[in-house]
Amino acid sequence: MGLTTKIFIGLLAGAVVGILLNYAIPASYVRDDIIINGVLYIIGQGFIRLMQMLVVPMVFCSLVCGSMSIGDTKKLGSVGVRTIIFYLITTALAISVAIGVGNLINPGIGLDMNAVNTTSSVGTSPDATSVSFADTILNIIPTNIFNGLAQGTMLQVILFALILGVILAKLGERVGSVSNLFMQFNDIMMEMTSIVMKVAPIGVFCLIAKTFATIGFDAFMPMLKYMLAVLLALAVQCFIVYLGLLKIFTGLNPIIFIKNFFPVMTFAFSTATSNATIPMSIDTLANKMGVSKRISSFTIPLGATINMDGTAIMQGVAVVFVAQAFGISLTPIDYITVIGTATIASIGTAGVPSVGLITLTMVFNSIGLPVEGIALIMGIDRILDMTRTAVNITGDAVCTTIVASQNNAVDRDVFKTSRLDKSI
Repeated sequence: MGLTTKIFIGLLAGAVVGILLNYAIPASYVRDDIIINGVLYIIGQGFIRLMQMLVVPMVFCSLVCGSMSIGDTKKLGSVGVRTIIFYLITTALAISVAIGVGNLINPGIGLDMNAVNTTSSVGTSPDATSVSFADTILNIIPTNIFNGLAQGTMLQVILFALILGVILAKLGERVGSVSNLFMQFNDIMMEMTSIVMKVAPIGVFCLIAKTFATIGFDAFMPMLKYMLAVLLALAVQCFIVYLGLLKIFTGLNPIIFIKNFFPVMTFAFSTATSNATIPMSIDTLANKMGVSKRISSFTIPLGATINMDGTAIMQGVAVVFVAQAFGISLTPIDYITVIGTATIASIGTAGVPSVGLITLTMVFNSIGLPVEGIALIMGIDRILDMTRTAVNITGDAVCTTIVASQNNAVDRDVFKTSRLDKSI
């Protein structure tokens, strides 16, 4: 049984146990103090703290290694630079779309998570002092990186990690031992993440059970609205943002593109893994779109490394959902911080199993949202995995086609022939 299935079972079992505790068992010292605020609270918070423990070292090492691999722009070439810039732009657009859809649907309205978490060490109050835009920009630059690491100031950690990775890439063999040290430590953090995620089903069970034991059936509708918001944002990203960019930058017919690429999207949806679709994506782009394999053989695997728009959408909707559930008002600067943090973090953390939840913790920390809200998201998010994967690989294909078109590496006759074949 896979981790996804176990987490989903933990979600369902936690909801059932929580409902039973709320409606079937009368209030008592055993129910309230020992079970709900004792066992369930301690185990649930313990799991949250384990995830928080991983955030800074995992993100720091991942970004150093990620920026090392793409840091030497001379070796990367103009195609690589254009591809990376485009991937980062689509990720920023994905988060923006998610935040917009989240505020349109308001999934967290009506869910009072403050009643569940009476004691929380993380989070800002609704009346938190606002920070100016200038201060927000300046606070990205660390005056003491060790202080930034200790306090978990994520934008400072991200900036320093990116600079360090680029410098290590440029110095090359002269600092080979240091580069190897970071790669080895990154492997250690990935293994530690895998170990922590093995207890995720238990953590989700306890957190969800406590939530439903406290607020009962009131939690169901917000969770359904969260799912709807994520699915709607994914649809907007795939069929409006991607296809709009394709039309603007290449002039190709977006409908024909989707028809040609739909089998790959279906395969990605059924397997829920981007890596398995890489060969199929490259072949489809070459044979049905006329995209040169010289371009796609580089950009498609790169997309699996740094482009995770589906995960970014989950994070954007989750920010709105949890902020509303805890009654926290987010400012425009908070939203800008979320967009910047999640976009830059995608450079080194995309494609790592379960890392989306760790980076979501990082995003929450960057604006002071309570990470306890992740419990509601974890189980639901696994259900949306397949749809997210289909969106991810579609974004990779659109980016590849645009970059190839800009480099005159698209055989438009092949694209037109494919269209004629479809019509016959």
